[in-house]
Amino acid sequence: MKVKKIDHICIAVKNLDEARKIWEPVLGKSKPDDEYIDESEKIKVARYWVGEVGFELMESTTDDGDVARFIEKRGEGVMLLSFNVDNTRKAMDELQKKDYPFIGGARSFRDSEFAFVHPHKMNGVLLELIDYQWKEFEGRK
Repeated sequence: MKVKKIDHICIAVKNLDEARKIWEPVLGKSKPDDEYIDESEKIKVARYWVGEVGFELMESTTDDGDVARFIEKRGEGVMLLSFNVDNTRKAMDELQKKDYPFIGGARSFRDSEFAFVHPHKMNGVLLELIDYQWKEFEGRK
């Protein structure tokens, strides 16, 4: 498995609008570079580009979502680190052979797949692997 780059870092927040007021001045942004709601993951996201790394603020859309449970257990803060890989399923196969446990299987996001390595194996860090190609950066300097 080859990690191509840090894809994104996610911050779990209780209130996305309030978190934006805190983070946008620090990031030098007046609005997110990408906003979306992922119904299946139960999250509302504001993504900002810091170089070619995504910095994401995530709010749960339900009381039983993963972000809500994370905040209930640990409070607001860094929830996950995501590595960009060539192929999520191949990376999963390789790591599973080395006894890395995954939470569920590969999941879809836009034209890609992602998967989570259990934080118990990763020093308490929820690690995501994603094979999104980020065509948004083509031709950008």
